Formats: sequence, C-alpha cells, structure tokens
Amino acid sequence: MNSWCKNFELLIKSRTSLIWVRTKEEERLEKIINFSCESLKIKRYVCWDCINGIKGSINEEGKFSNNPLGVLNWLKEQSSNLSTILLVKDFHKFYDDPSINRTLKELSSALKETNNSLIISSHLFPSSEELDELMTILNLPLPNQEELKNLIKKIAINTNSNLNNEDLNELSIASCGLTEIKVKQVTAKALAQRGKISKEDINDILEEKKQVIARSEILEFFEAKSSQDDIGGLKVLKVWLNQRHKAFSKEAKDYGLPIPKGVLLVGAQGTGKSLTAKSISKSWSMPLLRLDVGRLFSSLVGSSEARTRETISRAEAMSPCILWIDEIDKGFGGDARSDGGTSQRVLASLLTWMSEKDSAVFVIATANAIDKLPAELLRKGRFDEIFFLDLPNSEERLSILDLHLNKKRPSYNFPLSTIIDRTDGFSGAELEQAVIEGMHISFSENRELMEKDLIKAVSELVPLSRTAKEQIELLKEWSSSGRARSAS
Repeated sequence: MNSWCKNFELLIKSRTSLIWVRTKEEERLEKIINFSCESLKIKRYVCWDCINGIKGSINEEGKFSNNPLGVLNWLKEQSSNLSTILLVKDFHKFYDDPSINRTLKELSSALKETNNSLIISSHLFPSSEELDELMTILNLPLPNQEELKNLIKKIAINTNSNLNNEDLNELSIASCGLTEIKVKQVTAKALAQRGKISKEDINDILEEKKQVIARSEILEFFEAKSSQDDIGGLKVLKVWLNQRHKAFSKEAKDYGLPIPKGVLLVGAQGTGKSLTAKSISKSWSMPLLRLDVGRLFSSLVGSSEARTRETISRAEAMSPCILWIDEIDKGFGGDARSDGGTSQRVLASLLTWMSEKDSAVFVIATANAIDKLPAELLRKGRFDEIFFLDLPNSEERLSILDLHLNKKRPSYNFPLSTIIDRTDGFSGAELEQAVIEGMHISFSENRELMEKDLIKAVSELVPLSRTAKEQIELLKEWSSSGRARSAS
C-alpha cells in the first residue's frame, strides 16, 4: 500500500489535475487522501457527493448538492495561493452530460496553473475518447495482509479480545481479498455471537469470501475435496507440482527462486485436467478460484476489459491462491473479428499479467482443443510448463480402477487383469463411469459387485478415443513434436 500512496502523492506533487480512482471503498480512500494531505502539508481537502454537497470547507458546507457542474466550477475559481484537493464521489453517473465533459476539459488546463487537483472516486470508469487522455486512472488495491492485521488488532484491542500473534496472523491471512468494510462486518458478527474476536471467526471469513466471489459473477470459489492421492497415474505431473509447491515457501524465496507462474494442462476430455486443478488446491492448502472465461465478455464497450482487471485484482488480493481457467480454448479460440477484437484485448491483458505478475497466484489453465489456442498463449514465459495428459496406459488404468473401486466398493476381491485388457483407449472419467455402471447392474440384482459386471459395463461403453479419434490423434501428434511434456 505504501507504494500506491507514494505514487498518488507523486501525482499530486507533479500537479496532475484529474485523477480517477477506481474503488468501492470510499471511506478507506478518504483516509488515504487525508493522510497524503498531511504528508504533503495540503491544508484544504474537500469532499463532495450529490446528496450532502461540499464537506470539509468552512464557508462552503452543504453547497452544490445535486449540482455536479456547480462544484466543478467552484474548484476552477479557487485561488492558487491555497492548495485544494477536491474528492467527488459517484461521478460516473454524470459523465455522459456534455456540459460536465466540457468543464472537465477546461479544468484539465486550468488546474495545471494552480496547486489544485480533482480526484474522482468510482468503481467504474466510463469509456470516453475525449477524456481518456486527460484522466489519470488509479486502481485502489484491496487492503494487504499488513493493513488487515492492523485493522483486526485495533478492533481486538477496542473490544478486549485477547488475540495472540499466531491467531492474529491466521485471521489476517484468511481476510485477504476482503474490503475493510467486510472485515468489520465479520468482526461485528463475531462480537454479537461470542462477545470477542477469535480464531473461530476464520470460518465466517471464508464464508464471506465465498459470498464476495459469488457476487462477482465471474469467479467461483471452489471447495476442493480431492487430493493428489485421488488421482491415478500422472506421476511426472505430480512430482512437478510438488516441486512447485515448495517454491512458495520463505526458504525458496531466500534461495532466490521466483514464485511459480502456473501450468497449462492439455488433453482430451476425461483425462483428469479439472480433477488435477481441484486436487492441487487441497494438497497445497490454497483457495481455488475458478474463472469462467465466457463471463468476462460483456456487450458493453470496455466492460470486458474492466471485468478482467477486477478479476486479476481480486485474485491477487486473495493470494496465495490458485486461479483455475477452465477450458481456456473455448474463451479465446474464436475469430477475433467476430467480437470487434474484445477477446484479443482481454487475452492481451491476461497474458501481460501472467508474464509480469509477482503475486502468489498460481494459474492452472485447461484446454481440450490445442488447435484453437492462440500461439501467444503457448509461448514460454506465460506458463512454467505445458503438460499433455494422454489416455492412461494399462498400469495407470489399473491404478484408476482400483482407486474408484476402493472408494465405492472397498470390499471387492476380484482380479482386474481381464478388465484392464478390455479398457484400452478409456479415459479416467470413462473408467469411473464403468465402475458406476457395473454397480448399477449388481445393485439391480441385489448382490455384491462382481468381475462380470465390470466386463459387461466396459463392453457396452463407447470411449471417446473411438468417437473423437481424429482429435485425440491430433493432440498426440502435437505433444510428440516436443511442444509439451508428458504428464505420465
């Protein structure tokens, strides 16, 4: 946060006249600006909203309520002898007014001759070619762990809640990704229920996170129930992932290792790509955020790019976490000309972030059709590695069948060799379905599962390797050319 404040103060000192701060945290922004004014020794800090008018100026209190044009003209008339910072709220609602646009243009020139600045606070930035060049846009990041730690500590002291450093750290880490308002709401709920703040509130914090993610309509908070032990085969991929998990530690940082960027998993449907993404979350004890690429795109001009920025900001605020981009080929595999270039701009934003990010956000992308993926996505530097998940071999099929049978029918005692020979070309998902189908047969006859039930089930199941033979062969050919590592 210190870097953001320093950048903001630098803009003020360099006489940047128009600053648009994209945020939903008005109260927090006001505190930051107030702190910066004290640091810069600016004595006149004024706020305005359409209901209450001006606040903070002795002789002007309450003026220009419901009059945005009036408050802009007021700032234009202020003397340069006394530096004035004017913060206006919800100004995006008046942005389409031609007179507002004209006045902002005039302000841009007029304020450069003074020590006055206009700061606009809104969670939206309406696209305007006329004002884009004049406006400096800042995204106020969500509070970091240290800020949240200080906030929770302050609340704990004021409510006589005895929090030790370990509990305070755990609560602040769990709160990452929430606004100050949400943290205050959670702590207020805890005080109402138990009369104090404690480690028990972590569950409430996680529940609040789920609600925040759900409201975004783009990200989905996943509760992972499967670990890597629930995946049959993929030994090479598992070893690689375990190595990357260690790279998130303090020891790895001290050793000089960078934070891992992510991995792209390519393979036919049912080979375990999604299951792997879910299992990493549980094995690494990190929250899993699923990104629905289709929801990024909006019919409103500029909204898709804004949603992308919001998604990235939300993921970074919740770090360390895993960002799962499922079926990325369906989101960016179309013709860019059909959507006016929106998909290309969104992809460019994602790729830039993936290349330059230094936050602890591990990206897992999955794809079924490699021929639809843009070449720039496959370039080194976007992902740490690209893995190809092939159809399981006989040894892996045995492991997968045994795993599913032990889960569903742990008492089974028949050999699997005959069944393995009959499942060549089956994916992991199809093997699981074969077990379920065999159980349906045995259950309908009111008896225990037998070898013949599985044999019958696999004989009636038509695998994807037959129905989509060409697609799978294309994937194998692409992988064998050295463009991806084998996961097995």
